[in-house]
Amino acid sequence: MLSVQQLACERGRKRLFSDLNFQLQPGECLHVQGANGAGKTSLLRIVCGLAEALHGEIHWRGQDTRLDPGAWRAELVYLGHTPGLKDELSAAENLHFQSQIDGCSLPSEHIDAALQRVGLGRQQQVPLRRFSQGQKRRAALARLIARPVPLWVLDEPLAALDQPAQQLVAQLLADHIKAGGLALVTSHQPLGL
Repeated sequence: MLSVQQLACERGRKRLFSDLNFQLQPGECLHVQGANGAGKTSLLRIVCGLAEALHGEIHWRGQDTRLDPGAWRAELVYLGHTPGLKDELSAAENLHFQSQIDGCSLPSEHIDAALQRVGLGRQQQVPLRRFSQGQKRRAALARLIARPVPLWVLDEPLAALDQPAQQLVAQLLADHIKAGGLALVTSHQPLGL
């Protein structure tokens, strides 16, 4: 379903990777590992269409993702190193705002259920500026629950999380994969799958 062919990436004058090929089918997770600066984040950003590859192609369901980037991005959720949330908004407001950016409007019940699942049910109306880094990461993870899509692209999803939250991420990933989802994940830690 996701096919990466002959992908190459260069930053500055340094070649990070070249001739990279892989395929992900429903029910599979690819755990990308490597040293800092090896190009893991660059790979994820290229796959999502947020950065340009030096050369190569990315196909989703047999179609080049460059042909309809909007439709491609509607099929995935990308969580980067930083949570990508607005500190002045609450967790619930952030999920609502992000869903509008994603082109869908989430019912408040979905937002509430997602925040409950990540352990933020009682704090969902608190501005994120009052959250710890781990709580902000949990708020970002709620997107995975609130907006079901086939492909999760996760960059260091375990960063800043305590042990119970890391177990939650492992369970979310396992459930997503078991349901036929796909995941492309970078992590310096074991994913628990």
